Amino acid sequence: MPHSLVINLTPVSTISPNYLNGRHIHALFLTLVSHVDQQLGNSLHHPQSDKAFSLSPLQITRKNGNHHNLKWTHHKSIAPGTSCWFRVSLLDDTLFSQLTQLWLNLNPNQPWHLGSADLQITSILGTPQSTQPWANAYPYQQLYEQASSTERTFKFIFATPTAFRQGKYDTPLPTPESVFKSLLTRWNKYSPIQITDLSIDSIFPSFFDIKTEIVTDSRSKFIGCVGNVEYRLLGQVDSLQIKYFNVLANYALYSGIGRKTTMGMGMTRRVNSE
Repeated sequence: MPHSLVINLTPVSTISPNYLNGRHIHALFLTLVSHVDQQLGNSLHHPQSDKAFSLSPLQITRKNGNHHNLKWTHHKSIAPGTSCWFRVSLLDDTLFSQLTQLWLNLNPNQPWHLGSADLQITSILGTPQSTQPWANAYPYQQLYEQASSTERTFKFIFATPTAFRQGKYDTPLPTPESVFKSLLTRWNKYSPIQITDLSIDSIFPSFFDIKTEIVTDSRSKFIGCVGNVEYRLLGQVDSLQIKYFNVLANYALYSGIGRKTTMGMGMTRRVNSE
């Protein structure tokens, strides 16, 4: 069952912008994992390991509850006492169960670290919230069974920069083929229900409002797209194919799309077409 967990935290000391990139959030997550299972933490740290998770960059909680536009780069320090959060999605039931002790025995007084800053984790959300659309959990079987077999429109928010591998290089253009093949690969890797013969030739972009953004740190530069894209199935498409596309679109919340999802990139979710 895929889980999208929102971890709420409060810094006890100032967090420098130098420690607010995806690489350091990735390190914080692995520290949390190692706290309950050192061997699992070491395994996930290995470059060739199966990365059955995705992360978001660290976010400052907004009073207006707007979680559509996320931050992936911080130019200012985050002051002590600021309410923050980041999202962890787990795509494999085994991984979630291995971390059960972390979720059940959360100690708000346990110090965690992001760079030189001390943090307190205040809560973990795993179910839908009116003010937090990034928290949810749904069994693969239900994701499949409850997906529509008639809805032909799919609107996504690319909330953090998203790019796709094309040969030796990355491309930030979210073509229907790139988006749905990314989702299909992750679905078939972690779901017990396989989707075969997806009719990519039937889906086309019908609306887009996107721009490119550059994410840089001391090691690399990443160019991805952010914004809104709507895709639509055109022509004669049978109900099973329509269902497949709806399954994958709904799965985007958990899997992320494209490259570097374990570093906070490709954070995407489906929204109502209205």
